[in-house]
Amino acid sequence: MSETRDMIIGLQKFMNAKILGQKDLVDKLIITMLADGNALVEGAPGLAKTKAIKTLASLIKAEYNRIQFTPDLLPSDITGSEIYIASEGKFEFRKGPIFANLVLADEINRAPAKVQSALLEAMAERQVSVGGRRYELPKLFMVMATQNPIEHEGTYNLPEAQLDRFLMYIKIDQPDAETEKKILKLVRGEISATKPDAPLEISVDDIMKARDETLNVHMSEKVEEYLVQLIMATRHPEKYNSALKGSVAYGASPRATIALDRCAKVNAWLQGKNFVTPEDIHAVAYDVLRHRIILSFEAQAEGINTDDVIASLLKVVPLP
Repeated sequence: MSETRDMIIGLQKFMNAKILGQKDLVDKLIITMLADGNALVEGAPGLAKTKAIKTLASLIKAEYNRIQFTPDLLPSDITGSEIYIASEGKFEFRKGPIFANLVLADEINRAPAKVQSALLEAMAERQVSVGGRRYELPKLFMVMATQNPIEHEGTYNLPEAQLDRFLMYIKIDQPDAETEKKILKLVRGEISATKPDAPLEISVDDIMKARDETLNVHMSEKVEEYLVQLIMATRHPEKYNSALKGSVAYGASPRATIALDRCAKVNAWLQGKNFVTPEDIHAVAYDVLRHRIILSFEAQAEGINTDDVIASLLKVVPLP
């Protein structure tokens, strides 16, 4: 067991103790970060989405910025723009809030398409182009975008092709009654916030080292074949389950194959394994695939959602 993994596990445990009732969010954010991706989080207001990424940034000594998306936001409000310096007679580029290690794009569906595209381009290319010049983003860069599932008035839905740029689409629910009591006591000061056993001193370099270690996790040919067959099943589900015939208009893209491979390796590494099992693939399958499967109108009319399709495929695709 490596020292780097010990540090990441310590980070994971501390965040799960501090952010009550959102273990799945915390775990999937860490997987996204180690897999060098970006996450889209959907959940009602007040579920500690902002606190999660802000806490993560503070614990790894990373620069954090928040962008509140609104209908009047401009692309330059995200990327930055060139400012004319009269005293020097030249233009100077002033970086926008996208130039940070961890970026919270709050309520991304409240801004129009051109603003969403500016963010998604930076996510995909890891650079910003302004005035004919390119500006590189930090080597550790992750966007956590949020959207509110209960409010649709005045919002702009992300196109399916743009959703594919997110490594994970994480859905979070309200905490249970017992957790709700703990949250109440914590806010009242009746219980103290959990502190780590030892000071967490995690640097950006440690995160990069952890990424390298996850890439070395082995995936056997049989498990790799299972992963590929699972992706194929999203494109032709009727071959595996006749009940799903006509349910899927478009299946997962090759980008999903890459994402599932990376996330499964990170999940195995976090479990202390040096090889991937089907259980690791199952652990991340919903978050990796749910935004990459487009259902037919018939399926939507019948009340079928993408999670239903994924659950069915995980049952019928033969295990290695």
